[in-house]
Amino acid sequence: MKRVTTAALTAALVGASLAAVGGASAATAPASSPTKTTAPATVDSGFQPPPIQWVTCTDPTLIDFGAQCGMLSVPLDYSKPSGTTIKLALSVMKHTVPPTQYQGIMLLNPGGPGGSGDYLSVLQQFVPKDAGFAYDFIGFDPRGVGSSQPSLSCDGNYFPYNRPNYNPTNVQIEKFWLRRSAGYSQACLAAGGQALLNHLKTTDNVADMESIRKAFKASQINFYGFSYGTYLGQVYATLHPDRVRRMILDSNVDPRKVWYQSNLDQDVAFETTMSIWFRWVAANDGTYHLGTTEATVSKLWFAMRSQAVVHPFAGKIGPDEWTDAFLQAGYYVYNWEELASGFQAAVAGDYGPVTTLYDGANGAGPGSDNGFAVYLGTECTDTQWPLSWAKWKADATRINKIAPFETWANTWFNAPCLTWAGKASRRPVTVTGKTAPPILLIDETYDAATPFSGSLEVRKLFPRSILIEGVGGSTHAGSLSGVSCTDDRIADYLLTGALDARQHGNVSDVKCPPVPAPDPAAAASARSQAARAGSGLPMDLRSLLLQAQGH
Repeated sequence: MKRVTTAALTAALVGASLAAVGGASAATAPASSPTKTTAPATVDSGFQPPPIQWVTCTDPTLIDFGAQCGMLSVPLDYSKPSGTTIKLALSVMKHTVPPTQYQGIMLLNPGGPGGSGDYLSVLQQFVPKDAGFAYDFIGFDPRGVGSSQPSLSCDGNYFPYNRPNYNPTNVQIEKFWLRRSAGYSQACLAAGGQALLNHLKTTDNVADMESIRKAFKASQINFYGFSYGTYLGQVYATLHPDRVRRMILDSNVDPRKVWYQSNLDQDVAFETTMSIWFRWVAANDGTYHLGTTEATVSKLWFAMRSQAVVHPFAGKIGPDEWTDAFLQAGYYVYNWEELASGFQAAVAGDYGPVTTLYDGANGAGPGSDNGFAVYLGTECTDTQWPLSWAKWKADATRINKIAPFETWANTWFNAPCLTWAGKASRRPVTVTGKTAPPILLIDETYDAATPFSGSLEVRKLFPRSILIEGVGGSTHAGSLSGVSCTDDRIADYLLTGALDARQHGNVSDVKCPPVPAPDPAAAASARSQAARAGSGLPMDLRSLLLQAQGH
């Protein structure tokens, strides 16, 4: 999923501290027995991982939470278990309940692919009803990511300021982006080597999850996956259904559309979610003064982007940077107020805020492209993308007519897959959940990064699952954001395995309120109170994880 890495999960967890206290203690809840399933033989590489040497973490946030850190050696190629090894970075928050109430290990993935997840063990303390304390929460950086070794980075200056227009309005622009995309592919081959690029697939990550399970001497895993993490969970449950105990999948990838078609679907879906944000800005015209209707605000936003083509703002925010700076509005609601304020400032001639927004979404310097590199490493090789640029161009041209916000930006973001050096699988894994235990699915109606139709498809494929819908919402990966209707069900499922009844038809099973949009007046009041107190805003989970992603 495009740029749904650490930053997106961070935002998805904003406000989770609201749900972190209160409720029954996990120590009072009976631990349920692992679910028994009738399953085909588990695929096993035969690899037995060495013990993990646990040490004090170096990341300040993980230290503050009391996590332990370690490295796990695994084969680069599981078909050669005695060959070259790589290392995965892990952190763990151990359970605190008595042994009789212990519920097992909980692996977590933040999305991406390419999202750094070793800090996710701290999520244990933010589940309502103290449900997390019955599990060992295990965060890990997938192969090639973050603190894992090696960590793939190819060109830390791939997202500079004032690039040529994403929309290739002439042949020169089109050729520029094709050369640039192919150059990045070559840079990744030079940086990572053929062997690493051949083994960044989802199936490699699934095999690594099996190695983590073995290292913890667990017969089964529990799993919580966001965005791409839902596809990782689906594939794990397909290949190892008897190894799954409980699984939560938030914002589900449609496994039929991995990955070319899923990106085309995103282009259309983002047009809808951006319209929802424009409508919210218009509804708060008393604060932002950008127009009283969605159409007016939208027209102004696109007019600013057209202006940036001719005269980049502050000499560096061109149409590409303008688009990228506001992309997060289509992912989730948490920073709508910040984005609207940046829009307002730019209209008034102050481009500092929008520059800050762009910088926050696109790092620069050595290693800053790690998430992007591994995103490509996985998506380009899970299955073969079309090798004809003519097809890419025809699809983008067609879709751009109805979805001009993101289509060309997304096309060029993925264009290195045209020339990617890693060997691609002939076809993706055929996902099936017929023998998997009951799992909990979560999504919002207008999720753009993983459209809601994907969650309905996964619900079909996993006939014992139930789907919670955040009705009318546009937030991606928004569970544990303080919506009790959703978050309390997560806690109950983790404590007892309890799920609501499955409804008939191709529908969600539980309808909950979505993650609420922010109130600009309340946000302004909070800033004012913090300023008067002489301190910053209170440290919440979002802030903690933003701090943690620097490692």
